Amino acid sequence: MTSSSSPSQDTKRLAHAYPEGLRADALMEEDVAWSYEIDGERDGDQFDRSERAALRRVVGLSTELEDVTEVEYRQLRLERVVLVGVWTTGTAQDADNSLAELAALAETAGAVVLDGVIQRRDKPDAATYIGSGKAQELRDIVLETGADTVICDGELSPGQLIQLEDVVKVKVIDRTALILDIFAQHAKSREGKAQVALAQMQYMLPRLRGWGQSLSRQMGGGRGGLATRGPGETKIETDRRRIREKMAKMRREIAEMKTGREIKRQERRRNKVPSVAIAGYTNAGKSSLLNRLTGAGVLVENALFATLDPTVRRAETPSGRLYTLADTVGFVRHLPHHLVEAFRSTMEEVGDSDLILHVVDGSHPDPEEQLAAVREVIRDVGATDVPEIVVINKADAADPLVLQRLLRVEKRSIAVSARTGQGIDELLALIDNDLPRPSVEIEVLVPYTHGKLVARAHTEGEVLSEEHTAEGTLLKVRVHEELAADLAPYVPVSAA
Repeated sequence: MTSSSSPSQDTKRLAHAYPEGLRADALMEEDVAWSYEIDGERDGDQFDRSERAALRRVVGLSTELEDVTEVEYRQLRLERVVLVGVWTTGTAQDADNSLAELAALAETAGAVVLDGVIQRRDKPDAATYIGSGKAQELRDIVLETGADTVICDGELSPGQLIQLEDVVKVKVIDRTALILDIFAQHAKSREGKAQVALAQMQYMLPRLRGWGQSLSRQMGGGRGGLATRGPGETKIETDRRRIREKMAKMRREIAEMKTGREIKRQERRRNKVPSVAIAGYTNAGKSSLLNRLTGAGVLVENALFATLDPTVRRAETPSGRLYTLADTVGFVRHLPHHLVEAFRSTMEEVGDSDLILHVVDGSHPDPEEQLAAVREVIRDVGATDVPEIVVINKADAADPLVLQRLLRVEKRSIAVSARTGQGIDELLALIDNDLPRPSVEIEVLVPYTHGKLVARAHTEGEVLSEEHTAEGTLLKVRVHEELAADLAPYVPVSAA
């Protein structure tokens, strides 16, 4: 509450109104001017009052179109949103980057961003996320901009959602709901749709609300007498039970799909085909890199989570060794736990691979934060023991100083550009060098009547040298133990 008198007048009034011994207590209670002599020792390391007392507007987030015809067209289908974040740790630049990423997510979901504000706090308010006073200020911004939705940069509890909606009088969603909505739009395969649906139901279950008759009791049925005994189920309890039944059914379906994926993995392992998984932050260029390495023709778009369904393609190293390259779902900061669980079967491609290509956007303002976020998810799926090559993509658009810093910090890293082809040959050589090699080196003379063994040596092993003689094909190969046993009868006597 604001006082009409000045701080100096307040201090004089307190001096007369209170005895000397009680004056300090009174100063603690009154809204007086802060001074280092009085408050410095007491306050310690706290936020500036200006930071704690104001919502800070973030400039440059608006994606509203200027052209009248485009505005008229897009307003028919796009929600108009205001973003709000709580800055608890890190620098102001970190908070701005997080809200800028939220703006990109909102635009990907099909919304137009009108404004964005950040509140400086020790921790989010337990009731309204940003505090009751700031919620009223947010309501004024919503009225001023004509927004119909508020998006919070964090996961809100059911109580926070309800109370913030009561204040701002428009729909409120959080970062988790926004990411789930994007996944629902972009999932194309049956497995992807099932995984997204499961994650959405897990998120929705504790947030169900009822109005009016939704909370009324249901009458019992069957052979009950008169109006039946007992209170029965409320409508919201029935909804929760149905959602749990759907979730159980969805988990069974995903488990069946996982079996099919596991069979394919076992087939690749049986044929001793090494696997490489492309993992990384969303929009870092994973699909572009897959297309550049294999010509897969996967959708490439400058949008977050443009591709969700994993793509596996056959590839070949410069030395002729076959391997599979799998493009996985992109990661993001604060990736919802529901999604990590639902997409676990898909993310197992990373855990079961022989090598991870960790793609990071070299032109991003904070690539180190991207690396940390992806490694956190890799740790969650139990893939920390898999060898990793950090691929710094978009080198043609990145700051040379940032590239040098990343290459110096990440010991096993390479800078490439999937768009121009820069560094791709060096990356292929690194993959060839890091893929696991067969354990047995053997020299054999295979008769021409057993050409299948020569073909197996090429597909399952690594051919070091090959010479066609009058007696047959003289091979020097590195193969696994099973194939080495099949080739053993054809080891030349001189070599034996």
